[in-house]
Amino acid sequence: MNTYTAFMLKTLAIANYRSLLNLTIPLGQLNVITGANGSGKSNLYRALRLLAETASGGVINALAKEGGLNSTLWAGPEKQSRAMQSGAVPIQGTPRQKRVRLKLGFASETLGYSISLGLPEPSLSAFSLDPEIKRETIWAGDFYRPASALIEREAALVKARNARNWQIISKDMSSFDSLFSQIADPQNTPEILDLRETIRNWRFYDHFRTDAEAPARQPQLGTRTPVMHHDGRDLAAAIQTIREIGDPQALDDAVSDAFPGASLRVIAQGDGRFSLEFSQHGLLRPLSGAELSDGTLRYLLWIAALLTPRPPPLMVLNEPETSLHPDLLPALARLIIRASESTQVWVVSHAGRLINALNTSPDCHAIELEKELGQTKVKGLGMLDEPPWHWPDKK
Repeated sequence: MNTYTAFMLKTLAIANYRSLLNLTIPLGQLNVITGANGSGKSNLYRALRLLAETASGGVINALAKEGGLNSTLWAGPEKQSRAMQSGAVPIQGTPRQKRVRLKLGFASETLGYSISLGLPEPSLSAFSLDPEIKRETIWAGDFYRPASALIEREAALVKARNARNWQIISKDMSSFDSLFSQIADPQNTPEILDLRETIRNWRFYDHFRTDAEAPARQPQLGTRTPVMHHDGRDLAAAIQTIREIGDPQALDDAVSDAFPGASLRVIAQGDGRFSLEFSQHGLLRPLSGAELSDGTLRYLLWIAALLTPRPPPLMVLNEPETSLHPDLLPALARLIIRASESTQVWVVSHAGRLINALNTSPDCHAIELEKELGQTKVKGLGMLDEPPWHWPDKK
């Protein structure tokens, strides 16, 4: 069993983020996110990345790069009446009954976490447009109940449950700092450390470089690399690391599955640099990284990412089919399915052939998104099918 099995996400919840007005979705070991263009796949992916930023203290900066909180909030009415939904009356706003807050959260079998971000009070500060962290909560179990709360942060006050009482941990938390970046007490708040390290180890792959100047094409200085960089710059070192401390047979099988008769070698040059040699049936000499097609190089990058000797608690693959020939997609699906045996995997894809191949896995959890009146929903997921979820922040 993987070390991170206890932290496998069971539920992801987002409220008031772009097209995600109020979305709560169940998750499995291998999650495949599909849907038409504009259905909200990218918004769901970006919301997950925002959650990941909380553990490194970057959530405020990440929101600023998206245009600020006002640009990321749900732009529709607070509530959609039945008349609006049926088309009997036009979509129109009404006076808001609640403060507008962006809410993100998740839960595993053992722990859950949520964060609420809102607009600051008017001030003369040059940073008056920065959103503030209004509330953070960590709880025991797969959904929040007041009795299950372990850590509560509201504005500047942070408190931790101590048996039946609450212990104040801090009274002066900055509005732009998360719990994860400021509280580190293994005795009084071990849950913060556990969740922080788990979230920091989430791994996102969405921008492999395969252009003519891509570092992966050139000899690079190499050290042991159990985790490949997100842009693939240390591909050769990552491949050699799999050969030495990972599963070299799985590596060879993955290459031959996609390219029958082919083999992949890493050449360690005398100056500490590593380069690739790719041999194919019918060629008189191996090809260097600079000679590989975009699709071949990208597939080798996926091999290095998915066969990592150090599996993360969560691996997120955004449109892995990009630049790949359709005939490579079944082999890629088998590689992803294999990876999902040791880590929770999240795949966002448009490619029907890849989606169909992934659906052959008994662990595949298909999530098809659709949009109704601008709001992203999970197709076929009714209220009774949603996992239990309660936001600690009722505002």
